[in-house]
Amino acid sequence: MKITQIETIRVDEFPNIVFVQLYTDEGVIGLGETFFGAEAVEAWIHESAAPYLLGQDPLQIDKHWQQLGGFLGLNSTGVENRGRSAIDFALWDIWGKWVNQPLYQLLGGKTHERVRVYNTCAGYQYVRRAPAGGQLPVSNWGVSGEADGPYEDLLGFLYHGDELAKSLISEGFTAMKIWPFDPYAEKSRGQYISREDLKAALQPFEKIRSAVGDKMEIMVEMHSLWTLPAAKEIAKAVEPYHPTWFEDPIRMDDVTSLREFRAATSAHVTASETLGTRWSYRNLLERRAVDIVMFDPSWVGGISESKKIMTLAEAFQRPVAPHDCTGPVEFAVAVHLSCNAVNSYIQEVVRAFFTGWYRELVTEVPRVESGYVYPLEGAGIGTELHPEVLMRADVHRRVSPTEVARTVF
Repeated sequence: MKITQIETIRVDEFPNIVFVQLYTDEGVIGLGETFFGAEAVEAWIHESAAPYLLGQDPLQIDKHWQQLGGFLGLNSTGVENRGRSAIDFALWDIWGKWVNQPLYQLLGGKTHERVRVYNTCAGYQYVRRAPAGGQLPVSNWGVSGEADGPYEDLLGFLYHGDELAKSLISEGFTAMKIWPFDPYAEKSRGQYISREDLKAALQPFEKIRSAVGDKMEIMVEMHSLWTLPAAKEIAKAVEPYHPTWFEDPIRMDDVTSLREFRAATSAHVTASETLGTRWSYRNLLERRAVDIVMFDPSWVGGISESKKIMTLAEAFQRPVAPHDCTGPVEFAVAVHLSCNAVNSYIQEVVRAFFTGWYRELVTEVPRVESGYVYPLEGAGIGTELHPEVLMRADVHRRVSPTEVARTVF
């Protein structure tokens, strides 16, 4: 079996997502995806990855992962590694389809039939209509106009945390993630937070605890926006509300400072969706700077690298909690990984996404029910692009080699 064609697909309405399809001479097509810098990733795939991959055996996955690293992007979540992640998804998808087995089986089978989830409290517009690069004003994260559906959870946690918590519990959720400190980080560039602003940011926690007590776990997302002194001050103020974790409290470029933050709080420290490849995580784990390992399969290096990171975390007695606040293929992959991993802690989901716009783009989405998620059972990743996506007026398709592209278009 040989790779004969590489196609990238972007849709203007979703400017941060790029899909990849690898075609083979056996008629098997693999689907991949990554998020952020979609046009740049697309360019890298056709400029750098395609000349190598065309004519190769798609089942030599480890070889291709190493070869596509090149001299750049080996230890980051930059364009090269996001492109490599998307291609790696597609290669595993081909393998699964070739042997007619779901991804979780290729990884070693299901350690867990289902995995507990937490709801990241984003709304429908959080990344769907974000400009390329995802830069939104954190005063309201670009949310405006009428609600797109019943799960405008971003506005919910900002203004109606009590009602939001009750809604989540009614659907079986036992954990939620919020980020009420971001506007104040933008205000001071993360250098400090005033007492007045700190008090305002604590209101969602107060409302949640008053409404549902300890029935709901609260994860605190800090988006790496704070300096160490400010992050420590915030953690001290939040601790009376018993948060489950603080996620990415500071930038991940100083492990010693992250370890100092961890020593200053009784809550778990979770990191980091911003890191790429096992070598970054080895540094965190060897320095004992993190309690829970988070990774995004579509940024970290794909399925291949995610499996290695999960095993590395297991060796250090650390659980894993894969990231999902990006696209539908990544979500499906993350659930397969969570169900396979011995050390799964919890899986991130966004109910506004998996009940909403994810279904506009792909044929199958993992089932979330009563606070748990179940992996897709189809061969490979278990989902495909909706045929309608390729017919949209705002779709951009690019194919390598170019002589094939002329026949496709």
